[in-house]
Amino acid sequence: METETRDLIVIGGGGAGMAAALFAALDGLHPLLVEHTALLGGTTAWSAGTTWVPGTTHAAEVGAEDDAENAAAFLRNAVGNHSSEAMRRAFLENGPRAIARLEAETEVRFRARPLHPDYIQEVAGATLRGRALEPVPFDARKLGARLALIRPPIPEFTVLGGMMVDRDDIPHLMNMTRSWASFRHAVRLLSRHAVDRLRHPRGTRLLMGNALVGRLLASLDARGVEIETEAKVEDLLHGPAGVEGVVLARGGVRRRVLARHGVILATGGFNRHPTRRAAMLPAPLAAFSPAAPGHTGELHDLAVGLGARYGEGALDNAFWAPVSVRKRADGSMAVFPHFVLDRGKPGVIAVNAAGRRFVNEATSYHLFARAMYAAHATAPTIPCFLVTDSEGLRRYGLGMVRPGGRGLAPYLADGYLTEAPTLAALAAKLGIDAAKLAETVARMNDYAARGEDPEFGRGSTAYHRVNGDGSRGLPNPNLGPIGTPPFYAIRLWPGDIGAATGLVTDTDAQVLGHDERPIGGLYACGNDMQSVMGGVYPAPGITLGPALTFAFIAARHAAGRA
Repeated sequence: METETRDLIVIGGGGAGMAAALFAALDGLHPLLVEHTALLGGTTAWSAGTTWVPGTTHAAEVGAEDDAENAAAFLRNAVGNHSSEAMRRAFLENGPRAIARLEAETEVRFRARPLHPDYIQEVAGATLRGRALEPVPFDARKLGARLALIRPPIPEFTVLGGMMVDRDDIPHLMNMTRSWASFRHAVRLLSRHAVDRLRHPRGTRLLMGNALVGRLLASLDARGVEIETEAKVEDLLHGPAGVEGVVLARGGVRRRVLARHGVILATGGFNRHPTRRAAMLPAPLAAFSPAAPGHTGELHDLAVGLGARYGEGALDNAFWAPVSVRKRADGSMAVFPHFVLDRGKPGVIAVNAAGRRFVNEATSYHLFARAMYAAHATAPTIPCFLVTDSEGLRRYGLGMVRPGGRGLAPYLADGYLTEAPTLAALAAKLGIDAAKLAETVARMNDYAARGEDPEFGRGSTAYHRVNGDGSRGLPNPNLGPIGTPPFYAIRLWPGDIGAATGLVTDTDAQVLGHDERPIGGLYACGNDMQSVMGGVYPAPGITLGPALTFAFIAARHAAGRA
């Protein structure tokens, strides 16, 4: 078997792995980035790309009043003893440095929004802005043919056969016939996309997670970083100095690749592992995941074989979102995560089979899905049902059904969307207790008129209200009446969006053995590493922020390792 040598090997071509390889190159190493699927970007490419890092220069740009101690207090209050204080400190100290270096020395760029609240507003230290960063859109024409390496966005999050849109574009597209400014914005988008489709296999205006991945790839290419896709790591080579390389199989050829400075694991976590998934996720086992297909956990088995261990004490082993599912024309399954577009809007409620609400619909997606599991213990709540009327559907859509109220026939035909002339008829079609559903809707209509939800506090925090609709002049932007027939519903299931439990590391991202000593030359970042959030989801971007930060830390430590 042929033997080769590189400075560093990074396993996993998602956001964490790409960042680790990039930081290694910035530190003067010649890394090899290995991805076992055909595409780069992992779940990052399918995500919003939000990156939660307190203390960057972007906070001041939006007038955020924040500091490191305030951020530390927030995590202490929200996460508590579900994660290590030392690990959280390492994240908070190094996160701004990681972002600053990316923006100073690479193509990666972020921006903060004027209002982007932490999810858990109820605890001391929460902020309304400045910590959550989003990638600046990227013109992928700079990549040329390399664009084909990036995992495309989830089709259901695009329009017109692949045109990406973000939260700024949607209002313009919906108002293009009523506003000259919106018309001009929409025409620019549509014209650009039309030209793209003539010259490229997909749209080249990359947004959100795709923009971050595109910027990382452009930066890696600028530094000549070697990338191998469709390459499988079959073994970790272990010697006197610790992990010394890998056995790599690609295109039917196996070879040994030694690593002078070590190996970084960034494979995305355990979630698609054939046995760990069932062992580590709650029952009933989630049937659907909106995450990318690469996180098989195979490298975890190799690491555990060398003495690595999983962390303990997290509130949950995974992060969650409610999802709806629909079979595509090509036979594949679309798994649509319900993050913010519908659940918290006025005139939309979630009920279980008993016809009862069980959660504040405007809460974070993670807490919503956890509430599904908790409620299911006493009443069938998996799946639950997102219910609205014709006005709610027209204004906000439901899941894959777009706002506007048109083009419903395919969704009704395949059962993704259920329609009925009355609430009683809707309940009968869905198997919901009709009397309880009518009672629940009547109660919610009363809450909407009063502007207060005494049951679950919907609309009581800035996070809720941001995801409501303040344009209608309602007493509460998250509460609206349900009463205009016909009535509609879709089914929601809990879907795991990433691992919260991973391999235990120290503050240098070195993987630790059972004796609490580092396994020499082995690092982990991203969802391969035990989350510093401890299975709590306190804010947007709390997976990507630590992922980029510990990629920075791991690469820096590896560069200094002989």
